[in-house]
Amino acid sequence: MSPRILSIALLLLSGCLCVQSFAGNGRLVRRRFPCCTEVSSADISSKVIGDVYRKQSSSSRCPEAIIFCTPGGSVCVDPQAEWAKNLTANMTKA
Repeated sequence: MSPRILSIALLLLSGCLCVQSFAGNGRLVRRRFPCCTEVSSADISSKVIGDVYRKQSSSSRCPEAIIFCTPGGSVCVDPQAEWAKNLTANMTKA
């Protein structure tokens, strides 16, 4: 295998691992369906990539959360944080 192909494969693999990791205070729990077990209220709006987010409904082990993508991976955020409300409202308008 050429060094170029190997480098590309390693880059893609590290990108996949980064996307699956949770940064900040959010934690990923491997269950049947992964969920955030903690949320952060820290304003990370300047680090959010793109205009897509996911909502997580609360359950016995998973708090209600909004999940944003950042360069460091996915971050679980408190949906009651004012900055998160403003950011999701702006994303919804787009």
